[in-house]
Amino acid sequence: MQKIQIGQTDIQASAVALGVMRINDKSASEAQKIVQTAYGNGINFFDTADIYGAGRSSKIFGDALKTTGITRHDIYIQSKSGVILADGQIDGDGLKGPRYDFSKQHLIATVDTELRRLQTDYLDTFLLHRPDALMVLDDVAEAFQQLEQSGKVRYFGVSNMHPGQVTLLQSALSQKLQINQLQFGLKHTNMIDNELHVNVDSTHTLGDNSDILSYSRLNKMTIQAWSPLQYGYFGGVFVDNEQFPELNATLQALAIKYDVTKSSIAVAWILHHPAKIQVTIGTMNVERIAQMTDLDYDLTNQEWYDLYVAAGHDLP
Repeated sequence: MQKIQIGQTDIQASAVALGVMRINDKSASEAQKIVQTAYGNGINFFDTADIYGAGRSSKIFGDALKTTGITRHDIYIQSKSGVILADGQIDGDGLKGPRYDFSKQHLIATVDTELRRLQTDYLDTFLLHRPDALMVLDDVAEAFQQLEQSGKVRYFGVSNMHPGQVTLLQSALSQKLQINQLQFGLKHTNMIDNELHVNVDSTHTLGDNSDILSYSRLNKMTIQAWSPLQYGYFGGVFVDNEQFPELNATLQALAIKYDVTKSSIAVAWILHHPAKIQVTIGTMNVERIAQMTDLDYDLTNQEWYDLYVAAGHDLP
């Protein structure tokens, strides 16, 4: 498995990470097999959040990790906070939403809860899950400072934020923001579209996230691609979906060429970008985990663009 450096940290993470959002309904034996399969196929970075499965996902992952015999220092664990669910969480701080909350009290309480669920003393990385319109910069700064000084969090980042929001937040922090977790894949290419459709008559609208790739590369922030095989916002998987015949035909041709699966090609497409994006897969199917980590090849630039066009994106 190819390794990438996370931001400007000392973390050498697998290029493919496993997101455990959907592990909450798995049995103990199933969860153990999922974690073992991921690790056995080179994954050393695991992503969760305090709200996944209303808190169950982190607990089940933590329980499974204990039974695998995998040493804590051989892997990296990431969690996220800032979303308050309508019905709260199974063992959270009792708050009910829906809303977003970057208050110092909530962020610190979340980390403490996640550490208990995960049965660990620290998080390698901790992200703000979605932008809070009522964010108080000093609150976040104090929370991060306390979490770092206590040893509970090593590094920090954000999720689903545009460059202006990152810049504003960074202005108040003594810690560097190392990560921005964003939806990205063949059927969610806003970051690429906005970079290509510059100075042309186009239906594409360049918004606040138009330079997010350039911004991340200039500031050495690692982009983590979530839902890499989804179309739309949790619309479904595009692989083997009859709605996308041209894309699947192109995926199939390349899968035959490289003797891998279509899912592997879709992951390789993201990894081919020079921004060194980390792909966060979310499947809980052990066979698909093995398929999506079978990446001992590299697409050509022409194949990358062929896939982009086959996915329905136009070149100016």
